[in-house]
Amino acid sequence: MNDIIIRTMTIDDYDDVAALWAGIKGFGIRSIDDSREGIERFLRRNPNTSVVAEMDGKVVGSILCGHDGRQGCLYHVCVDASYRQHGIGRKLVAKAIEALKAEQINKVYLIAFTRNEGGNAFWKKVGWQCQDDRNYYDLNLNEANMTVFNE
Repeated sequence: MNDIIIRTMTIDDYDDVAALWAGIKGFGIRSIDDSREGIERFLRRNPNTSVVAEMDGKVVGSILCGHDGRQGCLYHVCVDASYRQHGIGRKLVAKAIEALKAEQINKVYLIAFTRNEGGNAFWKKVGWQCQDDRNYYDLNLNEANMTVFNE
């Protein structure tokens, strides 16, 4: 495997990252939040914490990462299936956590859809704990912002 570059994500990466997301089984993509405009808004608010993995000029992994000043959150963590089992996911997570620590964030969480078997297996393997002592609630403020799952 050639050298992997882990770097900060910019809006210029959007087309490559969106194509990557579209190929990940079990991934949920929101029609508005994950549009170019939605990701551009997210990156403006969190300019230093989202990361991509690049190999031979191709984006092969990514994490959207942001924080509210108190705790960080990882969204859309993925590695192209043909590049898995080479430590890319671990390197992406480490870089995102490093960026959060630089912004004095002391806790990070993530949400993985239960149907995302590969993602859930990864998080357990790298030592993250599944929380069963709380309920996760959300409220959709825009009915046009639909989640579509990749099968």
